[in-house]
Amino acid sequence: MGRLRLLLLLLLGAAALGAVALAAADEEGNQDESLEPKTLAAEDQVKDHSTGTRVVAGQIFLESGKSDSQSEDEENFHSQEEEKENSLEELNSLEMSNLLNKELEEAEIQSPVLTAIGGTADGEPCHFPFLFMEKEYAECTADGREDGRLWCATTYDYKKDQKWGFCETEEQSNKRRQMQEAEDVYQTGMKILNESSKKAQKKEAYQYLLKAADMNHTKAMEKVSYALLFGDYLKQNIQSSKELFEKLTEEGSPKGQMALGFLYASGLGVNSSQAKALVYYTFGALGGNLIAHMILGYRYWAGIGVLQSCESALTHYRLVANHVASDISLTGGTVVQRIRLADEVENPGMASGMLEEDLIQYYQFLAEKGDVQAQVGLGQLHLHGGRGVEQNHQRAFEYFNQAANAGNSHAMAFLGKMYSEGSDVVPQSNETALQYFKKAADMGNPVGQSGLGMAYLYGRGVPVNYELALKYFQKAAEQGWVDGQLQLGSMYYNGIGVKRDYKQALKYFNLASQGGHILAFYNLAQMHATGTGVMRSCHTAVELFKNVCERGRWSERLMTAYNSYKDGDSNSAVVQYLLLAEQGYEVAQSNAAFILDQKASIVGENETYPRALLHWNRAASQGYTVARIKLGDYHFYGFGTDVDYETAFIHYRLASEQQHSAQAMFNLGYMHEKGLGIKQDIHLAKRFYDMAAEASPDAQVPVFLALCKLGVIYSVQYVQEINIREVFSHIDMDQLLGPEWDLYLMTIITLLLGTIIAYRQRQHQAIPRPAGLRPAVPQQEPPPEHRPPQ
Repeated sequence: MGRLRLLLLLLLGAAALGAVALAAADEEGNQDESLEPKTLAAEDQVKDHSTGTRVVAGQIFLESGKSDSQSEDEENFHSQEEEKENSLEELNSLEMSNLLNKELEEAEIQSPVLTAIGGTADGEPCHFPFLFMEKEYAECTADGREDGRLWCATTYDYKKDQKWGFCETEEQSNKRRQMQEAEDVYQTGMKILNESSKKAQKKEAYQYLLKAADMNHTKAMEKVSYALLFGDYLKQNIQSSKELFEKLTEEGSPKGQMALGFLYASGLGVNSSQAKALVYYTFGALGGNLIAHMILGYRYWAGIGVLQSCESALTHYRLVANHVASDISLTGGTVVQRIRLADEVENPGMASGMLEEDLIQYYQFLAEKGDVQAQVGLGQLHLHGGRGVEQNHQRAFEYFNQAANAGNSHAMAFLGKMYSEGSDVVPQSNETALQYFKKAADMGNPVGQSGLGMAYLYGRGVPVNYELALKYFQKAAEQGWVDGQLQLGSMYYNGIGVKRDYKQALKYFNLASQGGHILAFYNLAQMHATGTGVMRSCHTAVELFKNVCERGRWSERLMTAYNSYKDGDSNSAVVQYLLLAEQGYEVAQSNAAFILDQKASIVGENETYPRALLHWNRAASQGYTVARIKLGDYHFYGFGTDVDYETAFIHYRLASEQQHSAQAMFNLGYMHEKGLGIKQDIHLAKRFYDMAAEASPDAQVPVFLALCKLGVIYSVQYVQEINIREVFSHIDMDQLLGPEWDLYLMTIITLLLGTIIAYRQRQHQAIPRPAGLRPAVPQQEPPPEHRPPQ
């Protein structure tokens, strides 16, 4: 009996274990929709899988090795589960059924099941994790396959059950491998491009990008299409770039959409269509392309192809300005070099602000000899870049270090800024930065004082102390340092360490903006856009935001375009300037017009003047004097438009009144003199000539010649207007000169004649013989006795 009882107990235990295993299998494999609380707990895990669980291919798995926060989440989860169980007791069966169905539908949406394709378990769901070669896999793998195709097991132990299938079709596999290969090629090209500065290496990098683009890699196609458009390290080919942009647009690339809009706006490779350009720009902006937003902002501001709308322009410009302002570092970023080609032609080397190579070498020589000022100057040039010097933090650090060792406070302060910001060359270190800032501040340097204020304001290496921050910012601001003025304005604006005062904030932001600080422009724009501390002004806010947007990283293309022009590649330069002109850069508009004025070959010969006229007009509307005079010239001579003296007169008058241009005043004088587009008036002509001479010393010589000519014309006109015969008939010579006036006249004439005759005779006598010449001596005949016989 004892043995029988023991056997029965063993059978019952085995049956119970089998039931538990079956129930567990049902819960895990079938997700049974029972109304029991334990099923609700499993569904709660589906909804709350972000903590303590993970979902892979539709399956829920507990993570091994839970953290403290996960344990807390589990406790919260269990408490929520208990609350839910209590509430479920109060619900009827129908309400619970609806709730469960809804939660299960959400779980299915969140975690789609991956089904095996082919293999030994076609159509069965993949099981994650699965065990293969003593390693667990939580996702599909290509391990064990030479063809690289992804597969999964449909049970936990692959070796035991040999149940498996592919996670993708053969076509999908080939496509994935091709894209992976394209990604590898793209990354290789980008690595070479980013790490090298030599032109040959960059060209090599673009060969990799070309290969990746041929394999339909989206980012590679974007890089290659722009390189073909601008001629960057690839031969310029507008048509090929257009085809790539169209392909990218079909794939939904915002960069491709923006670029295609640019082609339609400028008529490069396609027939110009402002309507299509607007559509593509809009799609690019909706995709998040900042340049597209900037272009739309300018178009709404200037009313180009759309109804003018300040508020729409404000929306686009503010979005771009937010991104630009967030990228500004403590060191201030790169310098934007704006060079007008028209001004450079008038004054070579003066308008560009570029440093000659000889001058840079001279400063380097001085720095090597220990000249501290040269070391600091070169350090700043390399820190920010610009003026023909490339940004190079390594060289900037070396120059600042040399000057700081010599005791220069400015160099110490800039070293503090470099350590505070951190870079690939200088590791970020608040402690080191603080030491340099303190040394510079103790020597009264405003840059060091501002840096020390930043340390106390944000607690960098020291405890936060608003009073000390305010004190150091005030010291720096009193010496005119823009960073100190900006931070002081921010403290007053936000009421940090001081009572909030918008008027003081506005005052210091204005001071910092006069020094050209980009964040000062941004803060002023925000104040005018929201009407904080000032009357709300959409127009002022847009102009300020536009200024901020034009300091973005895309402004570096201004120098790229300039270098292309200086290298003789006008076609590449004009395309780059045209894109920047679309973004609203006045200097790019005038430079594009200048190159088109010189008959750029990238556009048709008959289209150069009309397109140049368009961009001169846009540049003039932004206040560029030369562009306004050019508009007058185009209408005066009929370049790209019909001859229209009245319109030319209007443009010259605007340039004269608004910008006090001597050239415009001279042209107005000429038009008054000739009566072109205005009634002829010699008196007004003289007035404008005089004004031109007063406005510019360079105009004095041409004005003098014009006035001489004007005097002759005036005399001739006066003579023509009077009757000479009538004038002489009214003259009484006896009364004017006396009764013997004829004798006096004859005597004067005789004396004049005598003087002339005497002068002429004296001239003949005084003619000297040419030096070294003597009269030829005639050959004497020999005496008769010596004559030869006849």
